[in-house]
Amino acid sequence: MTDLEAALRTAVRGEVGFDVTSRALTTMDASNYRRVPLGVVAPRDADDVAAVLEVCRARGVPVVARGGGTSIAGQATGTGVVLDFTRHMNRLVSLDREARTAVVQPGLVLDRLQRAAAPHGLRFGPDPSTHSRCTLGGMIGNNSCGSHSVAWGTTADSVRELTVLTARGKRLRLGQEWAGAPEGLRELVDGDLARLRTGFPDLPRRISGYALDALLPERGADVARSFCGSEGTLGVLTEAVVRLVEAPRARALAVLGYADEAGAAEAAAGLLPLGPLTVEGMAADLVPVSAAALLPRGGAWLFVETGGESAAEARARAEAVVRAADVVDALVVTDPAGQRTLWRIREDASGTATRMPDGAEAWPGWEDCAVPPARLGAYLRDFRGLLATHGLRGTPYGHFGDGCIHVRIDFDLLTDAGVARFRRFSEELADLVVAHGGSLSGEHGDGQARAELLPRMYGEETVALFERAKSVWDPDDLLNPGMLVRPAPLDANLRFSVLPREPVDVAFGYPSDGGDFSAAVRRCVGVAKCRTTSAAGSSVMCPSFRATGDEAHSTRGRARLLHEMLAGELVTDGWRSTEVRDALDLCLSCKGCRSDCPVEVDMATYKAEFLHHHYAGRRRPAAHYAMGWLPVWLRWAARARVAPVVNALASVRPLAAVAKRLGGIAGEREVPRLAGETFSGWWRGRRRGVGRTGSGDLVVLWPDTFTEHLSPSVGRAAVRVLEAAGLRVALPPTLLPGRAVIGDGTSKSALALLTARRGRVCCGLTYVSTGQLDRARAVMRRTLDLMAPVLETSAPVVVLEPSCAAALRTDLPELLHDDPRAARLAARVLTFAEALERHAPDWIPPAVNRPVTGQTHCHQHAVLGDAADRRLREAAGLTGELTGGCCGLAGNFGFEDGHYEVSAACAEDQLLPAVREAPDGAVVLADGFSCRTQLEQLAGVRGRHLAEVLAEGLGRS
Repeated sequence: MTDLEAALRTAVRGEVGFDVTSRALTTMDASNYRRVPLGVVAPRDADDVAAVLEVCRARGVPVVARGGGTSIAGQATGTGVVLDFTRHMNRLVSLDREARTAVVQPGLVLDRLQRAAAPHGLRFGPDPSTHSRCTLGGMIGNNSCGSHSVAWGTTADSVRELTVLTARGKRLRLGQEWAGAPEGLRELVDGDLARLRTGFPDLPRRISGYALDALLPERGADVARSFCGSEGTLGVLTEAVVRLVEAPRARALAVLGYADEAGAAEAAAGLLPLGPLTVEGMAADLVPVSAAALLPRGGAWLFVETGGESAAEARARAEAVVRAADVVDALVVTDPAGQRTLWRIREDASGTATRMPDGAEAWPGWEDCAVPPARLGAYLRDFRGLLATHGLRGTPYGHFGDGCIHVRIDFDLLTDAGVARFRRFSEELADLVVAHGGSLSGEHGDGQARAELLPRMYGEETVALFERAKSVWDPDDLLNPGMLVRPAPLDANLRFSVLPREPVDVAFGYPSDGGDFSAAVRRCVGVAKCRTTSAAGSSVMCPSFRATGDEAHSTRGRARLLHEMLAGELVTDGWRSTEVRDALDLCLSCKGCRSDCPVEVDMATYKAEFLHHHYAGRRRPAAHYAMGWLPVWLRWAARARVAPVVNALASVRPLAAVAKRLGGIAGEREVPRLAGETFSGWWRGRRRGVGRTGSGDLVVLWPDTFTEHLSPSVGRAAVRVLEAAGLRVALPPTLLPGRAVIGDGTSKSALALLTARRGRVCCGLTYVSTGQLDRARAVMRRTLDLMAPVLETSAPVVVLEPSCAAALRTDLPELLHDDPRAARLAARVLTFAEALERHAPDWIPPAVNRPVTGQTHCHQHAVLGDAADRRLREAAGLTGELTGGCCGLAGNFGFEDGHYEVSAACAEDQLLPAVREAPDGAVVLADGFSCRTQLEQLAGVRGRHLAEVLAEGLGRS
């Protein structure tokens, strides 16, 4: 233990982390930069903060305040001690409805304040797109704005008083009329009044530099306002009094379509006199194909929100906006759910923009310049020209009504030549922004990305004044050094420089990343959508973080540890790293990040890849053998006809306890009962008695391990429904290598019967999820051999278990990327609902006419989609919505020893409350075996597959 660490552990009551994991999680924010801290402290209160400052000041160690870690200019990284306010100093201290104020701690997430204020008809005005995870302290440090700034201004406009600690431990309460000003600040201002009155651009989004002009006497000498945007370089915030605004009772959203972004930009300023709440802009390049149909015609759009005392008033104002705008097309939405859907398209742009349309990487660095709104169109044209001159690409979006533009640019930050071009472009763009009367930063701060260029905007003398102000507040340069004043070069400390230049040898193909695992890990840019404390709507990501609140259990945290593993500086033992293993241990492999993360990080795949290498040549955990090889054990039990014996033994608690301990299974879990008759056994008996039925399209029903051995009732129900819809149902062949007839597991040739080997198709899911990728590949190749006759036909493959369908759709072609048959089989895979919709489009399902509750399977949400299921439920009269989130069992995860508490917490996030709150007579839908098992074991509720519900309806019709 170092002297610094020992001193901090003695001085503070909060957590002190100098371990590899704590440091690795805070090396980066959402910028291009990386710095390795000495340690991390999570203070419990202001006294802890004072103690940290005292210990670090005595040793000359820098201190960096950090909120949600979503800063885009590098200001939330540092080489000293990082203060993490999100763990303890995250409370809403009080809310005064009459005064319209709230007292908050710096680690409070904005959405928590908004939820507390909403019942009073109030809200905090600024709302960055990261509102679900950014903190009030970070917003004050960056002077954040968000989409509603045209109506309610920046964070500085919403601050009343700030309580801060200076680097030398002095507690100040900042406010107007010089309240809380450190000694020497007033004298500094009085000595340079002329410069402060003339040297600062008059912009709604001028965030760059220190807001020293807020200290002018005619502006109320507002020390609190001047502190906003100082990026933790002047003092450490411990509490804030913020102003709330009255939220409109109703809102409407006008989406205005324009031919291109320049047309949208030129129109934005003209809409401001109509008093909109937002004027946001984005271009078609940032809109996913799946979302394009939701927008009006055009190549770019303005999102203009209006408010009113009633829905009619809000709509009337939105329609007035449409009439005033010269548009290609327009859409007015008053439905709150519809508005949220459209806003998600805009909010996800910060992540979507990190990939160009052709998949090339794009990066921040010039994320939020701002110019006068009336000059935005001209600026964008010049900006596009500058990009072309340097051979760069980027798609601007952002706060058009304030003249503030966000953009990710496809800089090459991996080579010396690319970094040199990054610098040249940055210098020329800074000059362009200044030529248009703008600010280098319009929202996210200067940090390291832009501070070096501040002399181009303000001139050397004003920058020297900033340095003098920093010395007044922090004479020892202890707080976040290298930011804003005396900055590090904009091309130093780039986070990509530590990554390996040669491709890493991996098992998966990573088709979206050119087969490069480093590129896959680089996908995480740190916007931290995975750190939300509640799964909004149907979203899934990230259940383990919501259960533990630990950054290491977020998708971003795990990606950071993988980054450091590849870098080899902090995490030095590569694939053998225990730190990476422990962080991935609580990853449920739910695949939620594959769809919910704006850049589609796929942590389930990264986890499987890591486990594959981590345990190569070594003994694995018992659960990997017990549950990873589950298909083998279940087939052996079926062949030996010992299911009744196994069930009887499992019911004897002492024997079950021993078996669970040996198998690495959580003691709290009940071992699922094996079916007395497998699905395939039932099928063979039925075929002998019934023969083929149906005259429609042939569909091949996949007998997944769970349906085959644990819940064959689902398979039987599916056969009944598919045949009722007129489809011909078959099962995959079971003979190798002969020319087996699809579905009967036999052959017309006696010689083939004597020479062929029997086999069973398997998606390989259990092997993939436990990282046994060599075995998974072998199983998948055998499956492709068995499916050869099917692939020669046009028959679709219907998979009832969503996790198996997802494995066939994604894991199969990505793991067997060298076998073209894998992609062909993946393309054939349909869910139960998709098969009915595509191959029996005229079939009318039975009228069940009951409410439903339950949860969309996480793999279905992330990989397969549930649109066909929704339409099928609606046609059958099954009303109501299924929740998002993850059930928490997630295949082997919830059964593994040590995972039970997190598994149960995940179920309590959305699934179990939805079931408890369901109306009487509701059908509990759960297509996944894991989901049904979790419901049964935690709630005593029987969940049913949609096929079972429809089959039951057929019996009543």
